[in-house]
Amino acid sequence: MKTIYKTLEQGCSLEEVQDYCDGNWVCLISPTAEEVKDVSQHFDIDLQDMISALDEDERARVDADDDYTLIIMDVPYKEEAEDKDSYGTVPLAIILGDKTQKYIITICLRELPLLEDFRRGKIKKFYTYKKTRFIIQILYRNATYYLQYLRMLERSIGKIEQELHKSTRNEELFQLLSLDKSLVYLSNSLRANELVLERLMRLESVKKYPEDEELLEDAIVENKQAIEMANVYSSILDVTMEAYSSVISNNLNSVMKVLTSITIIMTIPTMIFSFFGMNVPLPWQNDGNGLVMISLLSLVAVGLAALFMFRKKLF
Repeated sequence: MKTIYKTLEQGCSLEEVQDYCDGNWVCLISPTAEEVKDVSQHFDIDLQDMISALDEDERARVDADDDYTLIIMDVPYKEEAEDKDSYGTVPLAIILGDKTQKYIITICLRELPLLEDFRRGKIKKFYTYKKTRFIIQILYRNATYYLQYLRMLERSIGKIEQELHKSTRNEELFQLLSLDKSLVYLSNSLRANELVLERLMRLESVKKYPEDEELLEDAIVENKQAIEMANVYSSILDVTMEAYSSVISNNLNSVMKVLTSITIIMTIPTMIFSFFGMNVPLPWQNDGNGLVMISLLSLVAVGLAALFMFRKKLF
């Protein structure tokens, strides 16, 4: 889908337009091949640069050309399925026209809350014709989304920990494994975005005003904070998974210990009755109480064995 937006200079309202003009924002979300080719030809952009933005495995980077600058960053998203939250990242390409045509193009494979915030006017002092500030606002907003999702992920870990205190089902461990996988994606993407932010700070082709540099520094700080949070939560999650794996293993050992003790106790009557069943005369067979006395003997032996194991904490 291709949509073109423009902010009027006399106001902050964002309007959808049909024509390509200077100061426009061309937003491509899961575009068709025809839309990509049309934008590439109109703005004289290398088609391969635009196609690379639609690759889920494309790395975050900054490429400065003579006529435009390509910025690819990883943007987080959240998926909900069967009451299980998972987090991932997707590349977002930003193409900034430098010389003959002044424009901003964003390309992404899926709808993102990040871009929706700009379309709905949630970002203050947002103007499509202020290209550099627009880019930095995207970078800053992206860092805040990482922090937001990391806090949500941390709450999910705490909720699963509470459930693990009550049960030791595999389901909770699978949820922790899914969150650990999400943390890996977020951590790697944050480190890649850090390189992009630092490159933009030094890049001369992207003209920056003092207020833009300050906002870019804030974005770098937010991104570093997100990296630290991701590292902390990853360590907590690893410790939690190891602890509860040990708990499950310990519970299994306890069950096996109890079952072994019960097996030993139940073997005692079998041994006694087997002994007297091998053509061995019973001590009390003449008065007709032999079976009763042997049964009582077995019960006493079982009781003594159970008392011994209980004192040794084998139950």
